[in-house]
Amino acid sequence: MLKVKPHPDYPPEEGRYLRGNDYSPVAVVIILTTDPEEIPSEIERLVRAGIESGAALSGTLQTANIGIEKIICNIVANPNIRFLVLGGPESEGHKTGDAIKAFFRNGVDDKKRIIGTTGLSAVLYNVPVEFIHRFQEQVTLVNCQFQTEPMIRKAVWSCYQEAPVDFRGQVLFDPGAWPEPPFSGKLTWKVTQPWAEPLDNKERVAKQKALDLIARLKKKQTRKD
Repeated sequence: MLKVKPHPDYPPEEGRYLRGNDYSPVAVVIILTTDPEEIPSEIERLVRAGIESGAALSGTLQTANIGIEKIICNIVANPNIRFLVLGGPESEGHKTGDAIKAFFRNGVDDKKRIIGTTGLSAVLYNVPVEFIHRFQEQVTLVNCQFQTEPMIRKAVWSCYQEAPVDFRGQVLFDPGAWPEPPFSGKLTWKVTQPWAEPLDNKERVAKQKALDLIARLKKKQTRKD
């Protein structure tokens, strides 16, 4: 079975995750619905269960844009990761779980908006299209949302078996590393409202001129006051 070294920069993006076995075929993501300083003990247990069961990465996810983009960047830097186990509750605001499932099911449109999700902010604006396509080819979703800690452990275990096993109607086994070199790159922008961003350099210049004008007007007003 083919196993390879991840990119030297792996994992390129920081986040709230634990790093386990780099040669494992599975990563775990648990939806977080609270502030990072107030992570419930049950969410912490789910994250630890992923690592203790043999995952390469296991952590929390809050947003349906930059959070998912960071997952993509980290996973395409390690061709050994072939599965993403999704667990935890749903975020009523971000609809992060819905966005992930829709991303695996439908992909993105020409503006990098995830197709078929109710999450309003589910736009992967900051990540290269090449990374999105590699992630879609390399990784399979294992949906364990709303499931218990033992179910997360069993999902991880199922993903690294050499012989196929049935897990909740899904046939899982370790197929080996994705047979192409890893990608590596950090998010150069971290835009949460891409619909407010310029579409090209011409619009970017025009926007900057407008911002400069506003700054000058504010400065003049301050002098008058």
